Amino acid sequence: MSDNTKLHFGYREGVVSVVLNFLLFVLKYYAGIVSASVALTADAWHTLSDSLTSVVVIVSIRLSSRKPDKAHPFGHGRWEQISALIIAMLLVLAGIEFVKDAVSKLQEQEAAHFGWLAYVVTVVSIVCKEGLAQYAFYIARLTGNVSVKADGWHHRSDALSSAVVLAGLFLSCYFWWIDAALGIVVSLMLFYAAYGIIREAVNKILGEEPSEEIVFEVKEIVRVVMGEQAYPHHFHIHNYGDHTEFTFHVKVPGEETVRTTHAKVTLIEQEIKVKMNMDATIHMEPLEV
Repeated sequence: MSDNTKLHFGYREGVVSVVLNFLLFVLKYYAGIVSASVALTADAWHTLSDSLTSVVVIVSIRLSSRKPDKAHPFGHGRWEQISALIIAMLLVLAGIEFVKDAVSKLQEQEAAHFGWLAYVVTVVSIVCKEGLAQYAFYIARLTGNVSVKADGWHHRSDALSSAVVLAGLFLSCYFWWIDAALGIVVSLMLFYAAYGIIREAVNKILGEEPSEEIVFEVKEIVRVVMGEQAYPHHFHIHNYGDHTEFTFHVKVPGEETVRTTHAKVTLIEQEIKVKMNMDATIHMEPLEV
């Protein structure tokens, strides 16, 4: 898939998300005010935060698509991870505010009063948000964009929080405190979603251990090109969003000339690029006797 196609899909996901999330925010916020529900109002702001994160996704896609330059020879692809971290921070801040509101309602023993509108809006929100999540995950699979995937999890967390609120609507007539309690539950879900997004983004920024499948495939390419007496080791993978750098060492027989070994190493790098879509850099070492 070309970079322009990836850019198009990412933009489209972001725009659809912004528009639909804003409409859902208006509906849920109105229902929350009418019902005096902290859980429903918190859920509305969670939905609005999805619009903000989608704007972050759109901006990050634009930034990450810039070509490498003198100051950034590996390109700008890691803007995807940076934007994912921004999304996670927004989730954490939203969760903290909702916990404060819920605790305040518990202290004041304030109950919510739900009408039919709250039920309808919550069901519509669940369906729409899960639909947006599936759409974002589909785009992320096509493009490999981490920030779009993070946006999808944000949509999924909103759908789950709405489902929790819906359960609370049916229980509100039995427990006066259910609305505030659900506000705290929604906040915990936000914190968990943020943790997952931060962990994945940080791992990619710091560098990841290559999977066993990647190492096996690289070793097989080296064996085919250089034979059984070449020993690849010391593997490192560096993800830059729009491309991946893969470095490793290979021990080769000491009697081979530099010219011969270099030709084989170049062929290996080409094979890795074609078969695995990674830019390989290989350090040659003499085989110890």
